[in-house]
Amino acid sequence: MGDTPFLAFDGVTLQGRRAPIVEDVSLSLAAGAFGVLFGPTGGGKTTILRLAHLELRPTAGRVKVGDASSDHLSAGEAAMVRRAIGMVYQDCRLLSDRSASENIILPLQIAGMATGMARRRALEVLGQVGLAGKRSISPRYLSGGELQRLALARALAMDPHLLLADEPTGNLDSDTAEEIMTLIRRTNARGTTVLLATHDLKLIGGYGYPCWRVEDGHAVQEQPR
Repeated sequence: MGDTPFLAFDGVTLQGRRAPIVEDVSLSLAAGAFGVLFGPTGGGKTTILRLAHLELRPTAGRVKVGDASSDHLSAGEAAMVRRAIGMVYQDCRLLSDRSASENIILPLQIAGMATGMARRRALEVLGQVGLAGKRSISPRYLSGGELQRLALARALAMDPHLLLADEPTGNLDSDTAEEIMTLIRRTNARGTTVLLATHDLKLIGGYGYPCWRVEDGHAVQEQPR
């Protein structure tokens, strides 16, 4: 793990219609680090993740991911950078009319991967999350934990340098939540930088991860008690 920030927010503000959604946020993670955003619902955690994903552009300040900076990227360049960023959304955002494997194959094809290679990669990541036997099943027939595993597999399929996870254990029982966290920690152990938003601080207790409390659009680094 190096000391040079791989993900950095430098005085980032995103202005809403009437007030800032996030305001003057500064944080950084070194390559291979694991960072945590915590705090109340509606405080700005998801917005910070979407800024890190370069889906949103700051009104002021800048977001840096590797060598890319939000204040110098065109829309096309931002889309290219996102290929190295895996995103696990709170609502999974899976296609119910496609099989589990097709939910992974399709974005790989859109990114330019050949069909045969995309199929092999889908099977590989499904195996990593314990879903190889469910590859032909529609997401509508999967449990909550299986849906989160599939969403994680899709995020990992491009072998991302950065993994962003928005409440990936939010609606799961404690045992299943710990299984998902184990998969994310394994991903981090292989060198992927991780920024995770959670309300369940029991899942991160004792690991010593850098943490930021996000509330009313502000992010303050502190270790949860």
